[in-house]
Amino acid sequence: MAWVTKSSEEHYDAPQEPQRVYTRSEKAKNWWHYYKWVVLVVVLLIVCGAWLVHDILSNEEADYQVGWVAGYSLPDETAAALQTALAQYGEDRNGDGQVTVQINQYVLDLSDSGDSQTTDAYNRMAGMTRLSADLADGANYVYILEDPASFQATAGALQYLDGTMPQEGASDWENMVYLWADCPVLAGLDLGGYTPLGATAETSASSQELLASVYVGCCGTWNDAQAEKFAGCEAFWQALTEGAKSAAGSAQ
Repeated sequence: MAWVTKSSEEHYDAPQEPQRVYTRSEKAKNWWHYYKWVVLVVVLLIVCGAWLVHDILSNEEADYQVGWVAGYSLPDETAAALQTALAQYGEDRNGDGQVTVQINQYVLDLSDSGDSQTTDAYNRMAGMTRLSADLADGANYVYILEDPASFQATAGALQYLDGTMPQEGASDWENMVYLWADCPVLAGLDLGGYTPLGATAETSASSQELLASVYVGCCGTWNDAQAEKFAGCEAFWQALTEGAKSAAGSAQ
């Protein structure tokens, strides 16, 4: 009987199927399956970045900035109406084709003694920090003040109504401001009404009545940055206060 033996050098491999060649379309689908979320996130970031850049580049600074310093914030309706009404007395200083006024609000009770029971120390400090930075930068040329005596004692930022700068520590604030009600232009603005907090939509109050007891003052020019920012603002201030009498004269 004959025996057939295998050679140690012989290999018996199973036949292999030829490697599949994917089409360009199949490769693209496979790539999209694994990387589609990466692509979507990148696209989203690009869109958000483009929107942010566009917003920064197209956001022109207002022609005039007015600071509101009081222990309470202006109602939204009053602030919007005031910005629109004040704009008619200004000029297009930044060349964007329109006159705009921005109200910057600093909710501060400057007369507060600092009693922890009546004062939110953190918010007060934050408000003072922001106000101090804007004063140094010359952000606001006009200030609307609930308490001009405390504002001048704290910030020392107002100039006299004749345009001269007071000495450091000057406290005769009555010669630096006008009472809103004593300014024919300001008291005559059509500001409409607002809905007090907690009131019904049908209940409105007069914005002019809200503002009647506040004061307006003009920021002095204390450094080059302010001088540059305030260039051309005096005419705006003069237009708003035409025919007004100082708080000192009003008190007599």
